[in-house]
Amino acid sequence: MQIEELLANLHTQMIVGGRAVPARSGKTFAVYDPASGREIAQVPDGDADDVAAAVAVAKNAFESSEWRRMPPAAREHLLLKLADLVEQHGDELAALETLNQGKLLGFSRMLEVGGSAQWLRYMAGWATKIEGSTVDLSLSFPPGVQYRASTQRVPVGVVAAVVPWNFPLLMAVWKIAPALACGCTVVLKPAEETPLTAIRLAELALEAGFPPGVLNVVTGRGETAGAALVRHPDVDKVTFTGSTEVGRLIGAQCGRDIRRVSLELGGKSPVIVLDDCDPRKAIEGAAGAIFFNHGQVCTAGSRLYVPRSMYGQIVEGIAQVANSLVLGSGFDEKTQMGPLVSSRHRDKVVGMIAEGRAQGGEIMAGGAAHDGAGYFVRPTVVANEGRKPLSLVNEEVFGPVLVAMPYDDLEEAISAANSSEYGLGASVWTNQLDKALRVVDRMEAGTVWVNSHNMVDPALPFGGFKSSGVGREHGRAIIDAYTETKSVCFAY
Repeated sequence: MQIEELLANLHTQMIVGGRAVPARSGKTFAVYDPASGREIAQVPDGDADDVAAAVAVAKNAFESSEWRRMPPAAREHLLLKLADLVEQHGDELAALETLNQGKLLGFSRMLEVGGSAQWLRYMAGWATKIEGSTVDLSLSFPPGVQYRASTQRVPVGVVAAVVPWNFPLLMAVWKIAPALACGCTVVLKPAEETPLTAIRLAELALEAGFPPGVLNVVTGRGETAGAALVRHPDVDKVTFTGSTEVGRLIGAQCGRDIRRVSLELGGKSPVIVLDDCDPRKAIEGAAGAIFFNHGQVCTAGSRLYVPRSMYGQIVEGIAQVANSLVLGSGFDEKTQMGPLVSSRHRDKVVGMIAEGRAQGGEIMAGGAAHDGAGYFVRPTVVANEGRKPLSLVNEEVFGPVLVAMPYDDLEEAISAANSSEYGLGASVWTNQLDKALRVVDRMEAGTVWVNSHNMVDPALPFGGFKSSGVGREHGRAIIDAYTETKSVCFAY
Protein backbone atom coordinates (compact mmCIF):
# COMPACT_ATOMS: atom_id res chain seq x y z
CA MET A 1 0.00 0.00 0.00
CA GLN A 2 1.38 3.43 -0.95
CA ILE A 3 1.98 5.83 1.93
CA GLU A 4 0.02 8.66 0.35
CA GLU A 5 -2.95 6.35 -0.22
CA LEU A 6 -2.73 5.28 3.41
CA LEU A 7 -2.66 8.89 4.60
CA ALA A 8 -5.64 9.79 2.45
CA ASN A 9 -7.76 7.07 4.08
CA LEU A 10 -6.74 7.32 7.73
CA HIS A 11 -9.32 6.50 10.42
CA THR A 12 -8.63 8.82 13.33
CA GLN A 13 -11.76 9.06 15.50
CA MET A 14 -12.35 7.24 18.77
CA ILE A 15 -14.69 4.23 18.71
CA VAL A 16 -17.29 4.42 21.48
CA GLY A 17 -20.53 2.47 21.50
CA GLY A 18 -19.99 1.33 17.93
CA ARG A 19 -19.60 4.86 16.54
CA ALA A 20 -16.62 6.94 15.43
CA VAL A 21 -16.61 10.04 17.65
CA PRO A 22 -14.38 13.04 18.35
CA ALA A 23 -13.35 14.09 21.83
CA ARG A 24 -16.17 15.85 23.63
CA SER A 25 -13.89 18.84 24.17
CA GLY A 26 -13.10 18.99 20.47
CA LYS A 27 -9.38 18.87 21.26
CA THR A 28 -6.89 16.85 19.22
CA PHE A 29 -3.20 16.08 19.27
CA ALA A 30 -0.73 15.16 16.55
CA VAL A 31 0.78 11.78 15.77
CA TYR A 32 3.96 11.48 13.76
CA ASP A 33 5.96 9.32 11.39
CA PRO A 34 9.09 8.66 13.48
CA ALA A 35 11.19 7.92 10.40
CA SER A 36 10.73 11.44 9.05
CA GLY A 37 9.38 13.46 11.97
CA ARG A 38 6.42 14.70 9.95
CA GLU A 39 2.91 14.92 11.32
CA ILE A 40 0.62 12.29 9.81
CA ALA A 41 -2.67 12.82 11.66
CA GLN A 42 -4.62 14.58 14.36
CA VAL A 43 -6.51 12.29 16.76
CA PRO A 44 -8.99 13.10 19.54
CA ASP A 45 -7.44 14.23 22.81
CA GLY A 46 -9.83 12.35 25.06
CA ASP A 47 -10.26 13.17 28.71
CA ALA A 48 -12.37 12.11 31.71
CA ASP A 49 -15.66 12.90 29.95
CA ASP A 50 -14.80 10.66 27.03
CA VAL A 51 -13.67 7.91 29.39
CA ALA A 52 -16.93 8.15 31.32
CA ALA A 53 -18.93 7.78 28.11
CA ALA A 54 -16.90 4.77 26.99
CA VAL A 55 -17.11 3.02 30.35
CA ALA A 56 -20.87 3.62 30.47
CA VAL A 57 -21.46 1.93 27.13
CA ALA A 58 -19.05 -0.89 28.02
CA LYS A 59 -20.93 -1.49 31.27
CA ASN A 60 -24.26 -1.47 29.48
CA ALA A 61 -22.94 -3.89 26.84
CA PHE A 62 -21.64 -6.21 29.56
CA GLU A 63 -24.90 -6.25 31.47
CA SER A 64 -27.08 -6.70 28.40
CA SER A 65 -28.28 -10.18 27.59
CA GLU A 66 -26.93 -9.82 24.05
CA TRP A 67 -23.33 -10.07 25.24
CA ARG A 68 -23.19 -11.46 28.76
CA ARG A 69 -25.41 -14.42 27.89
CA MET A 70 -23.97 -15.01 24.46
CA PRO A 71 -23.02 -18.68 24.03
CA PRO A 72 -19.25 -19.23 24.28
CA ALA A 73 -19.22 -20.69 20.76
CA ALA A 74 -20.64 -17.42 19.47
CA ARG A 75 -17.81 -15.44 21.10
CA GLU A 76 -15.36 -17.91 19.60
CA HIS A 77 -16.88 -17.35 16.16
CA LEU A 78 -16.58 -13.56 16.49
CA LEU A 79 -12.94 -13.74 17.51
CA LEU A 80 -12.17 -16.07 14.61
CA LYS A 81 -13.94 -13.69 12.26
CA LEU A 82 -11.90 -10.80 13.62
CA ALA A 83 -8.69 -12.81 13.05
CA ASP A 84 -9.75 -13.34 9.43
CA LEU A 85 -10.39 -9.62 8.97
CA VAL A 86 -7.02 -8.72 10.49
CA GLU A 87 -5.36 -10.95 7.89
CA GLN A 88 -7.54 -9.63 5.06
CA HIS A 89 -6.55 -6.07 5.96
CA GLY A 90 -2.99 -7.12 6.70
CA ASP A 91 -1.27 -4.90 4.16
CA GLU A 92 -3.14 -1.86 5.44
CA LEU A 93 -2.51 -2.64 9.12
CA ALA A 94 1.17 -3.43 8.58
CA ALA A 95 1.74 -0.24 6.61
CA LEU A 96 -0.15 1.77 9.21
CA GLU A 97 1.99 0.31 12.00
CA THR A 98 5.23 1.00 10.18
CA LEU A 99 4.12 4.54 9.37
CA ASN A 100 3.05 5.35 12.94
CA GLN A 101 5.51 3.28 15.01
CA GLY A 102 8.54 3.00 12.74
CA LYS A 103 9.24 -0.74 12.81
CA LEU A 104 10.36 -2.57 9.70
CA LEU A 105 7.48 -3.41 7.38
CA GLY A 106 8.42 -7.10 7.40
CA PHE A 107 8.14 -7.19 11.19
CA SER A 108 4.82 -5.34 11.03
CA ARG A 109 3.48 -8.01 8.71
CA MET A 110 4.92 -10.92 10.68
CA LEU A 111 4.37 -9.77 14.27
CA GLU A 112 1.72 -7.08 14.35
CA VAL A 113 -0.55 -8.69 11.76
CA GLY A 114 0.48 -12.35 11.79
CA GLY A 115 0.95 -12.44 15.55
CA SER A 116 -2.36 -10.68 16.19
CA ALA A 117 -4.25 -13.18 14.05
CA GLN A 118 -2.48 -16.05 15.82
CA TRP A 119 -3.32 -14.72 19.30
CA LEU A 120 -6.94 -14.05 18.34
CA ARG A 121 -7.38 -17.62 17.10
CA TYR A 122 -5.67 -19.12 20.13
CA MET A 123 -7.83 -17.15 22.56
CA ALA A 124 -10.97 -17.84 20.52
CA GLY A 125 -10.48 -21.50 21.38
CA TRP A 126 -10.49 -20.72 25.09
CA ALA A 127 -13.98 -19.19 24.90
CA THR A 128 -15.50 -22.69 24.86
CA LYS A 129 -13.11 -24.19 27.41
CA ILE A 130 -13.66 -22.03 30.48
CA GLU A 131 -14.75 -24.44 33.18
CA GLY A 132 -15.34 -24.89 36.89
CA SER A 133 -15.20 -27.99 39.07
CA THR A 134 -17.25 -30.04 41.51
CA VAL A 135 -16.17 -30.10 45.14
CA ASP A 136 -16.81 -32.69 47.85
CA LEU A 137 -17.61 -30.91 51.12
CA SER A 138 -17.08 -32.20 54.65
CA LEU A 139 -19.95 -30.27 56.25
CA SER A 140 -21.91 -32.44 58.71
CA PHE A 141 -24.41 -29.98 60.16
CA PRO A 142 -27.37 -30.00 60.53
CA PRO A 143 -27.62 -33.79 60.92
CA GLY A 144 -29.06 -35.52 57.87
CA VAL A 145 -28.37 -32.61 55.49
CA GLN A 146 -26.11 -33.28 52.50
CA TYR A 147 -24.24 -30.76 50.40
CA ARG A 148 -23.16 -30.53 46.81
CA ALA A 149 -20.82 -27.77 45.67
CA SER A 150 -19.26 -26.51 42.49
CA THR A 151 -17.26 -23.60 41.16
CA GLN A 152 -17.76 -21.60 37.98
CA ARG A 153 -15.74 -18.94 36.23
CA VAL A 154 -17.61 -15.73 35.46
CA PRO A 155 -16.34 -12.71 33.51
CA VAL A 156 -14.87 -10.00 35.69
CA GLY A 157 -16.82 -7.20 33.91
CA VAL A 158 -15.57 -3.99 32.32
CA VAL A 159 -11.85 -4.14 31.53
CA ALA A 160 -9.64 -1.06 31.16
CA ALA A 161 -6.74 -2.00 28.87
CA VAL A 162 -3.81 0.41 28.62
CA VAL A 163 -1.17 -0.59 26.06
CA PRO A 164 2.30 0.70 25.07
CA TRP A 165 3.73 2.00 21.81
CA ASN A 166 6.35 -0.64 20.99
CA PHE A 167 3.93 -3.26 19.58
CA PRO A 168 0.70 -1.27 19.33
CA LEU A 169 -1.56 -3.72 17.48
CA LEU A 170 -0.19 -6.93 19.00
CA MET A 171 -0.27 -5.57 22.57
CA ALA A 172 -3.87 -4.47 22.08
CA VAL A 173 -4.79 -7.98 20.93
CA TRP A 174 -2.92 -9.50 23.89
CA LYS A 175 -5.39 -7.63 26.12
CA ILE A 176 -8.67 -7.67 24.26
CA ALA A 177 -8.64 -11.24 22.88
CA PRO A 178 -8.70 -13.03 26.28
CA ALA A 179 -10.99 -10.41 27.83
CA LEU A 180 -13.56 -10.84 25.04
CA ALA A 181 -13.17 -14.63 25.05
CA CYS A 182 -14.09 -14.61 28.74
CA GLY A 183 -17.17 -12.46 28.14
CA CYS A 184 -15.83 -9.13 29.40
CA THR A 185 -16.19 -5.79 27.65
CA VAL A 186 -13.21 -3.52 27.02
CA VAL A 187 -12.22 0.12 26.97
CA LEU A 188 -8.83 0.27 25.24
CA LYS A 189 -6.50 3.24 25.71
CA PRO A 190 -3.64 3.05 23.19
CA ALA A 191 -0.41 4.95 23.68
CA GLU A 192 -0.72 8.55 22.55
CA GLU A 193 2.22 8.06 20.15
CA THR A 194 0.65 5.10 18.31
CA PRO A 195 -3.17 5.10 18.34
CA LEU A 196 -3.95 4.39 14.69
CA THR A 197 -4.02 0.59 14.51
CA ALA A 198 -6.08 0.38 17.70
CA ILE A 199 -8.77 2.51 16.09
CA ARG A 200 -8.74 0.36 12.98
CA LEU A 201 -8.89 -2.83 15.05
CA ALA A 202 -12.04 -1.63 16.80
CA GLU A 203 -13.63 -0.86 13.42
CA LEU A 204 -12.82 -4.37 12.23
CA ALA A 205 -14.35 -5.81 15.40
CA LEU A 206 -17.61 -4.06 14.53
CA GLU A 207 -17.37 -5.42 11.00
CA ALA A 208 -16.87 -8.90 12.45
CA GLY A 209 -20.15 -8.55 14.33
CA PHE A 210 -19.18 -7.65 17.87
CA PRO A 211 -22.07 -5.77 19.48
CA PRO A 212 -21.58 -2.00 19.87
CA GLY A 213 -19.95 -1.11 23.17
CA VAL A 214 -18.16 -4.43 23.64
CA LEU A 215 -14.85 -2.98 22.39
CA ASN A 216 -14.26 0.75 22.70
CA VAL A 217 -11.16 2.83 21.98
CA VAL A 218 -10.44 6.13 23.72
CA THR A 219 -7.41 8.06 22.48
CA GLY A 220 -5.74 10.52 24.79
CA ARG A 221 -2.83 11.21 27.06
CA GLY A 222 -1.78 9.01 29.92
CA GLU A 223 -2.13 11.70 32.56
CA THR A 224 -5.69 12.55 31.49
CA ALA A 225 -7.52 9.75 29.67
CA GLY A 226 -5.34 6.98 31.10
CA ALA A 227 -5.61 8.21 34.67
CA ALA A 228 -9.37 8.73 34.39
CA LEU A 229 -9.83 5.22 33.02
CA VAL A 230 -7.85 3.62 35.84
CA ARG A 231 -9.81 5.57 38.47
CA HIS A 232 -13.29 5.05 37.04
CA PRO A 233 -15.51 3.27 39.62
CA ASP A 234 -17.30 1.15 36.98
CA VAL A 235 -14.06 -0.41 35.73
CA ASP A 236 -13.77 -3.89 37.23
CA LYS A 237 -10.28 -4.79 36.03
CA VAL A 238 -7.23 -2.83 34.87
CA THR A 239 -4.59 -4.43 32.66
CA PHE A 240 -1.52 -2.34 31.86
CA THR A 241 1.68 -2.87 29.92
CA GLY A 242 4.28 -0.15 30.21
CA SER A 243 6.93 1.33 32.46
CA THR A 244 7.45 0.28 36.05
CA GLU A 245 7.16 3.92 37.11
CA VAL A 246 3.62 4.22 35.73
CA GLY A 247 2.79 0.68 36.83
CA ARG A 248 3.49 1.60 40.45
CA LEU A 249 1.02 4.48 40.20
CA ILE A 250 -1.65 2.26 38.64
CA GLY A 251 -1.05 -0.50 41.17
CA ALA A 252 -1.35 1.95 44.05
CA GLN A 253 -4.60 3.37 42.66
CA CYS A 254 -6.08 -0.10 42.16
CA GLY A 255 -5.00 -1.07 45.65
CA ARG A 256 -6.85 1.88 47.15
CA ASP A 257 -9.92 1.08 45.08
CA ILE A 258 -9.72 -2.71 45.70
CA ARG A 259 -9.75 -3.24 41.94
CA ARG A 260 -8.38 -6.22 40.02
CA VAL A 261 -5.12 -5.36 38.23
CA SER A 262 -2.48 -6.99 36.01
CA LEU A 263 0.82 -5.22 35.36
CA GLU A 264 3.42 -6.16 32.73
CA LEU A 265 6.23 -3.70 33.39
CA GLY A 266 9.87 -2.93 32.66
CA GLY A 267 12.84 -5.19 32.29
CA LYS A 268 16.62 -5.24 32.26
CA SER A 269 17.08 -8.71 30.88
CA PRO A 270 20.46 -10.43 31.23
CA VAL A 271 22.08 -12.56 28.55
CA ILE A 272 24.59 -15.06 29.98
CA VAL A 273 27.05 -16.71 27.61
CA LEU A 274 28.77 -19.87 28.89
CA ASP A 275 32.31 -20.78 27.94
CA ASP A 276 31.30 -23.68 25.68
CA CYS A 277 29.14 -21.51 23.41
CA ASP A 278 30.32 -20.94 19.84
CA PRO A 279 31.41 -17.25 19.76
CA ARG A 280 29.64 -16.70 16.44
CA LYS A 281 26.39 -17.97 17.90
CA ALA A 282 26.87 -15.81 20.99
CA ILE A 283 27.48 -12.71 18.88
CA GLU A 284 24.44 -13.36 16.70
CA GLY A 285 22.21 -14.18 19.66
CA ALA A 286 23.26 -11.23 21.82
CA ALA A 287 22.92 -8.79 18.91
CA GLY A 288 19.44 -10.07 18.11
CA ALA A 289 18.43 -9.91 21.78
CA ILE A 290 19.17 -6.18 22.02
CA PHE A 291 18.71 -4.78 18.51
CA PHE A 292 15.37 -6.44 17.67
CA ASN A 293 12.64 -3.79 17.25
CA HIS A 294 15.34 -1.13 17.77
CA GLY A 295 15.75 -2.23 21.40
CA GLN A 296 12.20 -1.12 22.19
CA VAL A 297 11.27 -4.43 23.80
CA CYS A 298 10.51 -4.99 27.49
CA THR A 299 12.60 -8.19 27.44
CA ALA A 300 15.47 -6.71 25.40
CA GLY A 301 18.75 -8.40 26.32
CA SER A 302 20.44 -5.22 27.50
CA ARG A 303 22.96 -6.76 29.95
CA LEU A 304 25.50 -9.19 28.52
CA TYR A 305 27.69 -11.39 30.73
CA VAL A 306 30.56 -13.15 28.93
CA PRO A 307 33.43 -15.35 30.21
CA ARG A 308 36.55 -13.19 30.45
CA SER A 309 38.42 -15.48 28.02
CA MET A 310 35.82 -14.73 25.30
CA TYR A 311 34.99 -11.16 26.25
CA GLY A 312 37.08 -9.19 23.75
CA GLN A 313 36.12 -11.36 20.79
CA ILE A 314 32.40 -11.30 21.48
CA VAL A 315 32.17 -7.58 22.32
CA GLU A 316 34.12 -6.69 19.19
CA GLY A 317 31.88 -8.97 17.13
CA ILE A 318 28.67 -7.37 18.43
CA ALA A 319 30.16 -3.91 17.81
CA GLN A 320 30.81 -4.91 14.20
CA VAL A 321 27.20 -6.03 13.86
CA ALA A 322 26.02 -2.71 15.32
CA ASN A 323 28.19 -0.68 12.96
CA SER A 324 26.97 -2.66 9.95
CA LEU A 325 23.24 -2.14 10.52
CA VAL A 326 21.52 0.08 7.96
CA LEU A 327 19.21 2.67 9.54
CA GLY A 328 16.23 4.10 7.70
CA SER A 329 12.51 4.01 7.05
CA GLY A 330 10.76 0.74 7.77
CA PHE A 331 9.31 0.92 4.24
CA ASP A 332 12.79 0.67 2.67
CA GLU A 333 13.73 -2.96 2.03
CA LYS A 334 17.40 -2.15 2.67
CA THR A 335 16.70 -0.91 6.20
CA GLN A 336 17.78 -3.15 9.09
CA MET A 337 16.87 -0.83 11.96
CA GLY A 338 14.20 1.83 12.08
CA PRO A 339 13.74 4.88 14.31
CA LEU A 340 12.76 5.18 17.93
CA VAL A 341 9.13 6.09 18.44
CA SER A 342 9.42 9.80 19.26
CA SER A 343 11.84 12.70 19.55
CA ARG A 344 11.31 12.68 23.32
CA HIS A 345 12.29 9.03 23.60
CA ARG A 346 15.27 9.51 21.26
CA ASP A 347 16.57 12.33 23.45
CA LYS A 348 16.11 10.23 26.59
CA VAL A 349 18.09 7.33 25.13
CA VAL A 350 20.89 9.58 23.87
CA GLY A 351 21.03 11.25 27.28
CA MET A 352 21.35 7.90 29.05
CA ILE A 353 24.18 6.87 26.72
CA ALA A 354 26.00 10.13 27.46
CA GLU A 355 25.58 9.54 31.17
CA GLY A 356 26.99 6.03 30.83
CA ARG A 357 30.00 7.39 28.92
CA ALA A 358 30.61 9.99 31.66
CA GLN A 359 30.47 7.24 34.30
CA GLY A 360 33.26 5.33 32.61
CA GLY A 361 31.56 3.11 30.04
CA GLU A 362 33.59 2.56 26.85
CA ILE A 363 31.55 3.13 23.69
CA MET A 364 32.50 0.40 21.24
CA ALA A 365 29.83 1.26 18.64
CA GLY A 366 27.17 3.92 18.18
CA GLY A 367 26.64 6.22 21.11
CA ALA A 368 24.75 9.06 19.43
CA ALA A 369 21.68 10.05 17.48
CA HIS A 370 21.73 9.33 13.77
CA ASP A 371 22.20 12.33 11.47
CA GLY A 372 19.25 13.55 9.44
CA ALA A 373 15.48 13.55 9.82
CA GLY A 374 13.62 11.16 12.05
CA TYR A 375 14.16 9.84 15.55
CA PHE A 376 17.10 7.51 15.00
CA VAL A 377 19.73 6.35 17.49
CA ARG A 378 22.75 4.39 16.32
CA PRO A 379 22.88 0.87 17.77
CA THR A 380 25.22 1.16 20.74
CA VAL A 381 27.58 -1.27 22.46
CA VAL A 382 29.12 -0.22 25.78
CA ALA A 383 32.04 -2.19 27.24
CA ASN A 384 32.14 -2.23 31.03
CA GLU A 385 35.18 -4.42 31.61
CA GLY A 386 35.80 -3.01 35.08
CA ARG A 387 32.16 -3.63 36.11
CA LYS A 388 31.67 0.03 37.07
CA PRO A 389 28.26 0.92 38.58
CA LEU A 390 26.88 2.42 35.37
CA SER A 391 23.30 3.68 35.28
CA LEU A 392 23.04 1.79 31.97
CA VAL A 393 23.42 -1.46 33.91
CA ASN A 394 20.62 -0.70 36.36
CA GLU A 395 18.09 1.45 34.49
CA GLU A 396 15.87 0.40 31.59
CA VAL A 397 16.91 2.28 28.45
CA PHE A 398 14.31 0.83 26.06
CA GLY A 399 16.55 1.43 23.11
CA PRO A 400 19.35 -0.28 21.11
CA VAL A 401 21.93 -0.05 23.90
CA LEU A 402 23.90 -3.06 25.19
CA VAL A 403 26.26 -3.10 28.18
CA ALA A 404 28.76 -5.99 28.09
CA MET A 405 30.57 -7.25 31.20
CA PRO A 406 33.07 -10.08 31.73
CA TYR A 407 32.88 -12.70 34.46
CA ASP A 408 35.34 -15.21 35.90
CA ASP A 409 32.92 -17.59 37.59
CA LEU A 410 29.40 -18.63 36.59
CA GLU A 411 28.10 -18.05 40.12
CA GLU A 412 29.36 -14.49 39.82
CA ALA A 413 27.43 -14.02 36.56
CA ILE A 414 24.20 -15.44 37.99
CA SER A 415 24.47 -13.24 41.06
CA ALA A 416 25.05 -10.14 38.92
CA ALA A 417 22.18 -11.06 36.60
CA ASN A 418 19.81 -11.40 39.56
CA SER A 419 20.95 -8.17 41.22
CA SER A 420 18.50 -6.07 39.17
CA GLU A 421 15.17 -4.89 40.56
CA TYR A 422 13.65 -6.29 37.35
CA GLY A 423 12.87 -9.90 36.53
CA LEU A 424 11.03 -10.12 33.23
CA GLY A 425 13.28 -12.17 30.97
CA ALA A 426 16.72 -13.74 30.73
CA SER A 427 18.63 -16.04 28.41
CA VAL A 428 21.51 -18.47 28.71
CA TRP A 429 23.65 -19.62 25.79
CA THR A 430 25.29 -23.03 26.10
CA ASN A 431 25.41 -26.54 24.65
CA GLN A 432 25.60 -28.19 28.07
CA LEU A 433 22.19 -29.29 29.33
CA ASP A 434 23.22 -29.64 32.97
CA LYS A 435 24.65 -26.11 33.12
CA ALA A 436 21.64 -24.68 31.29
CA LEU A 437 19.24 -26.25 33.79
CA ARG A 438 21.27 -24.99 36.76
CA VAL A 439 21.16 -21.45 35.40
CA VAL A 440 17.44 -21.70 34.62
CA ASP A 441 16.74 -22.87 38.17
CA ARG A 442 18.64 -19.91 39.63
CA MET A 443 17.37 -17.09 37.42
CA GLU A 444 14.85 -14.67 38.94
CA ALA A 445 12.85 -14.02 35.79
CA GLY A 446 9.39 -14.75 34.46
CA THR A 447 10.80 -16.27 31.26
CA VAL A 448 14.22 -17.86 30.78
CA TRP A 449 15.23 -18.75 27.24
CA VAL A 450 18.00 -21.20 26.39
CA ASN A 451 19.85 -20.44 23.13
CA SER A 452 17.15 -17.97 22.08
CA HIS A 453 15.75 -14.66 23.29
CA ASN A 454 12.54 -12.61 22.93
CA MET A 455 10.50 -15.62 21.79
CA VAL A 456 6.84 -15.53 22.89
CA ASP A 457 3.88 -17.76 22.11
CA PRO A 458 0.16 -17.49 22.95
CA ALA A 459 0.33 -20.81 24.84
CA LEU A 460 3.28 -19.80 27.06
CA PRO A 461 2.55 -17.62 30.14
CA PHE A 462 4.41 -14.32 30.08
CA GLY A 463 5.06 -11.88 32.92
CA GLY A 464 7.60 -10.73 35.45
CA PHE A 465 9.15 -11.26 38.84
CA LYS A 466 9.95 -8.40 41.23
CA SER A 467 9.40 -4.91 39.76
CA SER A 468 8.63 -6.34 36.33
CA GLY A 469 4.99 -6.84 37.15
CA VAL A 470 2.07 -8.72 38.62
CA GLY A 471 0.14 -11.47 36.83
CA ARG A 472 0.64 -13.34 33.58
CA GLU A 473 -0.43 -12.95 29.97
CA HIS A 474 -1.22 -15.87 27.61
CA GLY A 475 -1.96 -19.54 28.05
CA ARG A 476 -4.35 -20.97 30.59
CA ALA A 477 -3.11 -18.40 33.13
CA ILE A 478 -4.80 -15.51 31.31
CA ILE A 479 -8.28 -16.95 31.90
CA ASP A 480 -7.85 -16.32 35.63
CA ALA A 481 -7.00 -12.67 34.89
CA TYR A 482 -10.37 -11.94 33.27
CA THR A 483 -12.70 -14.13 35.34
CA GLU A 484 -13.80 -14.47 38.94
CA THR A 485 -14.41 -17.77 40.71
CA LYS A 486 -17.94 -18.18 42.02
CA SER A 487 -18.55 -20.99 44.51
CA VAL A 488 -22.02 -22.55 44.58
CA CYS A 489 -23.21 -24.67 47.52
CA PHE A 490 -26.48 -26.71 47.56
CA ALA A 491 -28.00 -28.24 50.67
CA TYR A 492 -30.51 -31.07 50.22
